[in-house]
Amino acid sequence: MNPFDLRRGIALSVGASAMFALLSVYAKLLAPLSGLDIFAWRIVWTVPGALLLIVLRQRMPIFRQLVYRMVTEPKIAAAMVVSAALLGAQLWVFLWAPLHGRMLEVSLGYFLLPLAMVLVGRFYYHERLDGLQWLAVVCAAVGVGHELWMTRAFSWPTLLVVLGYPPYFVLRRKIQHDSLAIFTVEMALLLPAAVVFILSGDSLTVIGGRLDMWCLFLPGLGALSTLALASYLKASRLLPVALFGVLGYVEPVLLVLVSITLLGETLRAEQLATYLPIWIAVALTALHSVRLVRLAPT
Repeated sequence: MNPFDLRRGIALSVGASAMFALLSVYAKLLAPLSGLDIFAWRIVWTVPGALLLIVLRQRMPIFRQLVYRMVTEPKIAAAMVVSAALLGAQLWVFLWAPLHGRMLEVSLGYFLLPLAMVLVGRFYYHERLDGLQWLAVVCAAVGVGHELWMTRAFSWPTLLVVLGYPPYFVLRRKIQHDSLAIFTVEMALLLPAAVVFILSGDSLTVIGGRLDMWCLFLPGLGALSTLALASYLKASRLLPVALFGVLGYVEPVLLVLVSITLLGETLRAEQLATYLPIWIAVALTALHSVRLVRLAPT
């Protein structure tokens, strides 16, 4: 593949992971809003940010083309609605978890997700994996296997992440359109539900007189969300599915560090047998990415 696209995809993926980790902390700044409130306001403030990116990147003709396809092709419209619903569930649980002490469970889902994406790439898209990728998968599988053996089950936040994202990314590739345009339409489709949640809840009363919310924290939520999601989704289009999946190990590592150091959650000693093999997988993934960049033709 194009070496510039490869480098750009890797940089976007890692950058998005860092921004997502920051979002989990940012949710705490929005107290006393609930997870559903924050999800709704995130959509409301992300829509104008996404539209602004469309204009700044001169993608308006592409955006209009996607809207036209939705109007004239029912299958595309249905695919976009399902895609928006799948993404909405992920956005909600990501903001709900840090407020309820469940971020480690969500991070485990993100540890499992790269394994799922690698398997999708190998068996659905028939992509080939090299030795380092297989070794990273094996190391991660050891950690995940230990977690399953220790807990005997996965929590629903974990399952929502690991089972929800793979069909979402497969569906987006089937739509075959610009990633930023798809993302903007997804946010627009979620906007009516977000408005209903806001009007039916008490968040307007809670933050009615707080200028810091209206002028800083809520706009900041939209800006950070837009940049993180746009970077992540663009990376998903630039990188092979398997590499994109393996790079996903970076985010849950950051989420664990944030959960322990900033959110006050506890990593028990027995959980180290889960996380250490996965952190080794992260190191192997970084080595694999560096090697890909060096070997890519110029």
